[in-house]
Amino acid sequence: MTPEIVILAMIAAFLGLRLYSVLGRRAEHEEEPIQGRLEGRQGQKPGAPRVAAPSRPDQRADERGRADQQQRQRTVPLAPPSVERGLAEIAQVDRRFDAAAFLDGARSAYRMILEAFWNGDKAQLRQLCDEDVYTGFAAAIDARTEAGETLDNRLIRIEETAFVAAGVEDGYARITLRLRADIAAVTRNADGQVVAGSLDDAIEAIDVWTFGRAVNSPDPDWLLEETDEG
Repeated sequence: MTPEIVILAMIAAFLGLRLYSVLGRRAEHEEEPIQGRLEGRQGQKPGAPRVAAPSRPDQRADERGRADQQQRQRTVPLAPPSVERGLAEIAQVDRRFDAAAFLDGARSAYRMILEAFWNGDKAQLRQLCDEDVYTGFAAAIDARTEAGETLDNRLIRIEETAFVAAGVEDGYARITLRLRADIAAVTRNADGQVVAGSLDDAIEAIDVWTFGRAVNSPDPDWLLEETDEG
């Protein structure tokens, strides 16, 4: 073999090793995840946890909105179309209004008003009723006191709460409910003797109550403004 051939072979071998070295390092870099290279460029420590891309906020909000709507549909009893339109009118002018929350509050108010009337608590009644209803309750309490009678009543349970009417007129919202409840009623005389009723036998009471509120009022409370029997 001539010296020229030996030199050419050595040059070819050297170039082959260089080519393999360059291609090998490039392949190793191509196998490295892009996120890893970005982390290295940004100075993050190797092995730092990667944050997954969050889902779109509007998608999560839509899902929560659908879930809230389904929950309200399960909680709010069915109502006639005219009542549904009235509730929608109230919600349109009062963004804080929620029918399910209103029902919960009305049930609580029903219990508190009845117990305040039974106990002769005028101060509580004044906070929960408008002037006309309060005047009627106060007169009945005074008559009962004058007769020396007391009420020993118990609200056992509220069996049903249903929308009867709803609407807005001149900036004032009104909602009428039909409440069916079991009540144990006892009237005692001045000596504490039972003169009417029994705590052992609950009776069914059906009341139709109307609550009202000025929609532009900063006070979120609804007041009882009318009572009737169902």
